[in-house]
Amino acid sequence: MAKTKTTYFCQSCGAQSAKWIGRCPSCNEWNTYVEEVVSRGDDAKTPGILSASTQRAPKPQLVNEISLSEQHRIKVYDTELARVLGGGLVPGSLILFGGEPGIGKSTLMLQVALNMKNLKVLYISGEESEQQIRMRAERIGINNPSCYILTETGTQNIFKQIEQLEPNLLIVDSIQTLHSAHIESSPGSVSQIRECTLELMRYAKESGTAVFLIGHITKDGSLAGPKVLEHMVDTVLQFEGDRNHVYRLLRTTKNRFGSTNELGIYEMQGSGLREVTNPSEILITAREELVSGVAIAATMEGLRPMLIETQALVSSAAYGTPQRSSTGFDLRRLAMLLAVLEKRCGFRLGVKDVFLNIAGGIKVEDPGIDLALVCAVLSSNEDMPISPKVCFAGEVGLSGEIRPVNRIDQRISEAQKLGFEHIFISKYNKKGLDVKAYDIKITMVGKIEEVFRLLFG
Repeated sequence: MAKTKTTYFCQSCGAQSAKWIGRCPSCNEWNTYVEEVVSRGDDAKTPGILSASTQRAPKPQLVNEISLSEQHRIKVYDTELARVLGGGLVPGSLILFGGEPGIGKSTLMLQVALNMKNLKVLYISGEESEQQIRMRAERIGINNPSCYILTETGTQNIFKQIEQLEPNLLIVDSIQTLHSAHIESSPGSVSQIRECTLELMRYAKESGTAVFLIGHITKDGSLAGPKVLEHMVDTVLQFEGDRNHVYRLLRTTKNRFGSTNELGIYEMQGSGLREVTNPSEILITAREELVSGVAIAATMEGLRPMLIETQALVSSAAYGTPQRSSTGFDLRRLAMLLAVLEKRCGFRLGVKDVFLNIAGGIKVEDPGIDLALVCAVLSSNEDMPISPKVCFAGEVGLSGEIRPVNRIDQRISEAQKLGFEHIFISKYNKKGLDVKAYDIKITMVGKIEEVFRLLFG
């Protein structure tokens, strides 16, 4: 009889080692190696299995001879999720859905299950009881007669129920709670996650059923489990948000069937997650009086134009070292913009505290909001407010020039739609831009000094 083989896996990153070690050389975490069974002694292959697998193996085909069959996407009754997925669910796709605890992963997936009234949906939960799920469904307020709930963690029993029910959509909450009898390790371990995902992937591809996998994340924000998990699935969705704000952002970090630049926005309410179809109106605060240090930026999140409010506060340093603080924006890029204002434009900001905030609790990485941030800082420094009907779209270079940004026509159209009367853009964006096609006043600038002179005189 063959000997049972064991090895050690890092529970943080999935690295493998022949013996136990205290510190993982891959992720530098301590005491994360756990011994797991790789193959059991009675699982040796018989000669018959090898010959059978050889007979079933597909033959190679020329790429031009492979027949194409158009796959129709499954309609998702959630415009934000459909946008992020690329237009809908692809049959047979495997989607990994991750996010922090309490961010709303289970609520969103239950909403999706309850809204798919034209499909037979099976919602598998290994974390909650049937009564808890029913209470959440009552709170959401959606009734679906074709949504089935199964509270089970063993994959063998799950596939028995799937074979009897034959669902069109499968949702697993969560992949860390499942365990397979083929692996002798606890649920949530690297081997169990990999084996359970492999079984679900095989089922999805063979049956053409779309499968959602809800996954936990580690303390550093990455998906828990081995990195190979993200390679196995077709789409990786990340649910983000701040618990102190009501807005949640849905992003894609991998998508084999669509773009990874799309963004979905939800608002957390007592009755569930509400889709935000026009985020610009929500992210801009309505004020009765003018306040200095506020500027509106026209940004792009993937293919979606948005107008956001940037807030800056510049004050005299109360202590010896000036403070730099940023919420929702890269602190290093803020330091670069302040250095440009100091060196190229002559503004003495090195001895002052600078605080920056992106309203709404969202994080923005688009460099096209640089011009709005600079104007907000200058407005607070001069204590002169900027008109609420003015917005900005431009990237700031190290020499103080205003660089062009992509999709400028969509940014201008969004500003015009929301009632803005004036927009500042880079003069290098005028190539291919028809200024006469817009009712909004467009001012093209090339240096920060020009913007400062036009705004503050």
